[in-house]
Amino acid sequence: MADFIKGLFGGPQAQKPLNPAAADEPSLTTAIDFADFAHAPAPTPASIVSNVASAISSATEATPTSGAPPYQLRPYTKWYRVWERVYLTDFYSEMFILPFIIIVIAFHLWGSGKNRRKARAWAQAHIPLLDAEYASVGFDRANKPLAETPGSELDRLRKVSEAEYLGYASGRQNVAFVDIKLTLAKRFNPMARIGEEATGFLFESMPAPRERMEATAYPFDGTETALLAASPSGSKPEKFKSSYDGFVFAIVHKDSMKFLRDGRYDLSLTQTRDHAKLPAWATVMSESAEITDALLTPDLVAAVAQAGDAAFEALILSDQPIDKPQRLQDTVPKKRVSLSLRLPAGDAHADSRALFTYFLRLPDLLAAGAHFRPEALRRVRATRDDEVKKLRRADEDERAEERRVKLEKDKKEERDRKLKGMSADEQQADFRDWGRSYSWGSKTHVQKASWKCRHNQK
Repeated sequence: MADFIKGLFGGPQAQKPLNPAAADEPSLTTAIDFADFAHAPAPTPASIVSNVASAISSATEATPTSGAPPYQLRPYTKWYRVWERVYLTDFYSEMFILPFIIIVIAFHLWGSGKNRRKARAWAQAHIPLLDAEYASVGFDRANKPLAETPGSELDRLRKVSEAEYLGYASGRQNVAFVDIKLTLAKRFNPMARIGEEATGFLFESMPAPRERMEATAYPFDGTETALLAASPSGSKPEKFKSSYDGFVFAIVHKDSMKFLRDGRYDLSLTQTRDHAKLPAWATVMSESAEITDALLTPDLVAAVAQAGDAAFEALILSDQPIDKPQRLQDTVPKKRVSLSLRLPAGDAHADSRALFTYFLRLPDLLAAGAHFRPEALRRVRATRDDEVKKLRRADEDERAEERRVKLEKDKKEERDRKLKGMSADEQQADFRDWGRSYSWGSKTHVQKASWKCRHNQK
């Protein structure tokens, strides 16, 4: 049988026996083949001791010069005797990562400490000026005057992050409150700082952040009665004369002029002109020449010149929103006085103190003298009226579109309701009549209905 199968698959032929007489006897090969399947060998268990010994020997041969025995050969000791079963070679990967962790921690500690020192230097130079002009400086109502707590200037600022500090002051005539923001470099995160610098270098629309101080004062503008609380006796506060005419006026650094005009809606309403009184690196953005002559005082010019080219960025007086208004409610005037100064590389802030003091007292000057002739404000009001007309026209168009859509929806619902009560023949006849009338008269009917609806609302 085996010879037959081998012959079918091309296997070698079995040798014929030398003795012809033995040809009639059963083949020995056939018997052996069947004997292989009849008697399978019994399995023998492998020796566990020999396997463990071979594994240990192979592990020992694999690490002959590692300096530490493999885990299988290490002694079993008490759980607290770590030094007896742990070697220095077990921490090669951790030793490779540890220097990078130390560098990151060192940069964070150095950067945050440097930013804290810069914030303290600014506070020591400017917080006394705020304390002299405002009754409350800082976010804590329990803050005492600096004369009673010397050295607490930095405590008047609130740390938002390692790169941002905020300040607040209130309690002064003609001004509701002042917001202050210090933006510092991310020295504590070198990768983020390098990324910001690279982005500012490659893309002009995304300038690299610079260390600056931004302060914004919000004048009362005649709203003291509505904002101030009544006295304990119940008497109303006296009437203050803190209101002044609305306009947009700014003194900006020429390097920041394009960025401010493109990024702020209020400054886009102004005209840019150089002024003989100002330094060559500064320019005026104003809505009227009379406003410029009234606000550009000798003290302001001297303070801007003293601040210098390296520190001064912008002084902006505005009653218009920073972003372009999208609704009529956004055109309500909200007067603000803003000052932006770059922080110096060192800790010297003496040059910017005069301009900061002038900024704190500017609301008093506006309430006293920022009242102009109607002829000077004619162009200012015309610009605002044009913007209001555009928004009102856009609002009316939007409402007309809503009325048109609603009218078409009502007509469709009325037609569907009418068709539900008709038979099939009546629906076919009505559909033919409706198709002929819609081809020429649908638009006219909709326009007439829209005009009639608008006339009824008026």
